[in-house]
Amino acid sequence: MNKISTILAVVAIVLASVFYFVQAGQIRELKKSATTEAKPVSGSTFKIAYFDMDSLEAHYEVFKDAQAQVKSKESDMNMDLQRLDRENQKKIQVWRQKGNQMTQAEGEQAQQEYAQMQQQFASRKQELEQALYKSTEERKADIRKRIEDFLKEYNKTKNYSYIFAYDPNSFIYNKDSSYNITNELVQGLNEAYKKK
Repeated sequence: MNKISTILAVVAIVLASVFYFVQAGQIRELKKSATTEAKPVSGSTFKIAYFDMDSLEAHYEVFKDAQAQVKSKESDMNMDLQRLDRENQKKIQVWRQKGNQMTQAEGEQAQQEYAQMQQQFASRKQELEQALYKSTEERKADIRKRIEDFLKEYNKTKNYSYIFAYDPNSFIYNKDSSYNITNELVQGLNEAYKKK
């Protein structure tokens, strides 16, 4: 029995050694092929560029127009809500003036009307906010599409592999200004906007 266990131990050690050397050889081959694949192809160019989103927003006329339109819609929304609130306050003031002179039925009717006014105000506010949000998102999508379309044309001659939008809150911690295309982008987008 003792001989069998010794033989099995020796066989296990031999098999483990063979397995180890086979695996090590495969790992060396993988490393070797990975380093040859990682080498850049001679003559290939990998170019990147970026643009400052803050500068684009500050100087691109479409951004300015979109912001003005959103502010105008927001102002209209607030005026509409204020008008509705004033109408409601007038009714409430009438009820207050009647005060103790109201019958129980009139009081109950006023409470129902007040609850209905609150519900209508909340519903109108939500409707206006949703319309403003939808309008804002449509403008953002339009601006994004304009930028993408311009960059597609722009990049036909520049051949950048990637063009990033730099935002101060982004993950990029260092940037080389020689790769900054913001001015060209703003100029080209504004020219295209003026043509339309």
